[in-house]
Amino acid sequence: MIAKQHPFFSREATVAGPGFSRWFVPPAAIAVHICIGEVYGFSVFNEPLTRELGKTAADWTIPQVGWIYSIALVMLGLSAAFFGKWVERSGPRKTMCASATCFCGGLLIASMGVRLHELWLVYLGYGVVGGIGLGLGYIAPVSTLMKWFPDCPGMATGMAIMGFGGGALIGAPLGVELMGRFKTETNTGVASAFMAMAGFYAIWMCAGALMVRVPPVGWRPARWDADEKGHRAVAPHNVSVDVAWKTPQFWLLWTVLCMNVSAGIGVLGQASLMCQDMFGVTPAVAGGFAGLLSIFNMAGRFLWSSVSDLTGRKTVYAIYFLLGSALYALIPITQQMGNKAMFVAVTAFIISMYGGGFATIPAYLRDLFGTHQVGAIHGRVITAWSLAAIVGPMMVNYISTAKKAAGVPKAEAYNATMYLMCGLLLAGFVANLLVRPVEAKHHLAE
Repeated sequence: MIAKQHPFFSREATVAGPGFSRWFVPPAAIAVHICIGEVYGFSVFNEPLTRELGKTAADWTIPQVGWIYSIALVMLGLSAAFFGKWVERSGPRKTMCASATCFCGGLLIASMGVRLHELWLVYLGYGVVGGIGLGLGYIAPVSTLMKWFPDCPGMATGMAIMGFGGGALIGAPLGVELMGRFKTETNTGVASAFMAMAGFYAIWMCAGALMVRVPPVGWRPARWDADEKGHRAVAPHNVSVDVAWKTPQFWLLWTVLCMNVSAGIGVLGQASLMCQDMFGVTPAVAGGFAGLLSIFNMAGRFLWSSVSDLTGRKTVYAIYFLLGSALYALIPITQQMGNKAMFVAVTAFIISMYGGGFATIPAYLRDLFGTHQVGAIHGRVITAWSLAAIVGPMMVNYISTAKKAAGVPKAEAYNATMYLMCGLLLAGFVANLLVRPVEAKHHLAE
């Protein structure tokens, strides 16, 4: 009897055959995440974009350019929420290819916007179209990985989301190198860099889409007992996405993620400039600092989410919030002391927990709502990232700019913002304390 052939991009066509190793799936996810994670390295384009016309009055300002980054992250959250159920139905291959089309197509539109010096085109390309690609690519492998790794869901999602956090390690130096190659006396090289990056990322993202597979229905790891290794808070039942988002648990976790991200994303987005202002270091040194933060952002996603498999999600988030607020309060002190090493150590640890928060949230959702539509639920929760992408950068960019304009020394312009970050983290701590198991009335009928 001839087996039924499924369309190449369908979910059915990606069901793994006998003997397929689940360890091929994390590299496929990382291939996509490390490409779209380039957004974390976007700060290398900020200053060049302010002098596309040679630093004339008609050029773009840092706050204007900063909105490109914010719009992209806003669209990441909104597209993940809007397309979450479609992603669950369509499977990871189709979604990853759609992500590559949008993300790389957005880079091409942004390139055109830079060449024409039309900021709205850059917003549309990198921000809106590219941001949709970010959202699709971000959630595409999450539920797939948790189905392949029910014995260690925190570690599994941490592996993929680690790639997103480490995207700047490739994206930032690649952007700098490409701008250097294409730069002329009258051209910053940004437009050409965007075009080259679109082609480079398209190849790797499509390779990941071809490699990914989903497990057959009912698959379980060899020698795994869900009752023994299901981890203390795993939901015994599933909750649909349309019901989950109406529960208090959903909105408490939404708040948890929003507070954690708001506190970290503004610092990460302006790490280079902040370091220069606070300690007077050169742009090259500040760029190295931004790269170091990316390493800790990436490592924290894997390490902290793996720790959550042992401690439980609630405990590890309590650590993020309490320790994080204490460390943010130390940043102004490190500046006053002029202690660069202490500043680097404190911010690196903060960013590791910021990254860990992203990687732990899918497993937290799985614990409460089950695996049935966890990818779609995750998509809706990360709308919290959309709000945080505005709140965090605005707090750092606009408050520090206003402080400088008021005559506050550049080195001290960020101090008030750091104390505000402490408040956000403490609000997240309270929300995390209030999380309880989902009531039985919300469970899907078996």
